[in-house]
Amino acid sequence: MGAGDTHKAGPFTYIALIVIGIGSILPLYWTFVAASHTQDEVLASTPPFLPGGRLWHNLQAAWEGAALGKAIVNTLIVSASITAATLFFCTLAGYAFAKMRFKGRGWLMTAVIATLTIPPQLSVVPLFMMMSDIGWSGKLESVIFPTLVSAFGVFFMRQYLLEALPYELIEAAKIDGASNFRIVLSVVLPVARPAMMVLGMLTFVQAWNDFFWPYLALNQQNPTIQVALGQLSASYTPDQSIVMAGALISTLPLLVVFVVFGKQIVGGIMSGAVKG
Repeated sequence: MGAGDTHKAGPFTYIALIVIGIGSILPLYWTFVAASHTQDEVLASTPPFLPGGRLWHNLQAAWEGAALGKAIVNTLIVSASITAATLFFCTLAGYAFAKMRFKGRGWLMTAVIATLTIPPQLSVVPLFMMMSDIGWSGKLESVIFPTLVSAFGVFFMRQYLLEALPYELIEAAKIDGASNFRIVLSVVLPVARPAMMVLGMLTFVQAWNDFFWPYLALNQQNPTIQVALGQLSASYTPDQSIVMAGALISTLPLLVVFVVFGKQIVGGIMSGAVKG
C-alpha cells in the first residue's frame, strides 16, 4: 500500500461510534430532562423522555438553595490555582527527571511513583491538623496548597519529554549560549505543550469534581461546587429535580472549558503523536 492510501471505515465502525456517542450524551441529556420536570414526574413509573417546562424554576431553586454562585467562584479559584501550579511544577520536574543528569535521579523518581500507591485517605488526619495549626481551616488555601504538585503529573510529563524532547535540541541551545531558564522557555515548553494541555484538562476536571477533601477542609459557608451539591441533596427528602438542576449547573462550566480548549487539546495530542 502506498503512503497516500487511506483506510475506509466499515459499517461496524460507524455503528460503534454512534453507540458510544449516544452513551456519552445520554447521562447529560437525562440530567437536563430531569431538571426540567417536577420530582413526581421524574420518579414516575414511566419517567419523561422529553424536556419539561420547569427548568428555569428548578435552576433558580438550586442556585438559591445551595448558594451555588459562591460555590462556583470558589471552585474556579481552586481549580485554576491547582491547574496552573501543577503545570508549572510538574513540567519543570518532568524535564529535570527526563533530561538532566544528577545523583539519585532514579531513586527520586521511584519515590515519586511510589507515592501513587498511597491512598490519599491516609494523610487526611495529619493534613487536617496541619491546616488547623497554620490557621487555614475552612479557607480555600487548605484545599489549594496540599495539591499544588501531582506525582502523576511529574510522571506524565517525564514520560512525554523522554521521547518528545531530543538531547540534540538542548545541546544546540547550550552551544548558542542559552541559560537553563532560556532553554526551558524556548525549547522545553514548546515541545511539552501537547502534554501540558492534556495534563491541564485532567487536573482541572479532577479539581472541579473533588469532594472528599474540600468537604472536610471547608465549612458550609465557604463550599466548593461539589460540597454545595452535597448539601443540596443531604436533606431528609431532597427534591431530585432540583438536585439534577444543581448538577446541571455544576457541569456547564466544564462543558464551556472543553468547548473553548477542546480543539487545542485534540490538536496538541495529534501533534505529539506525529512528533512521537
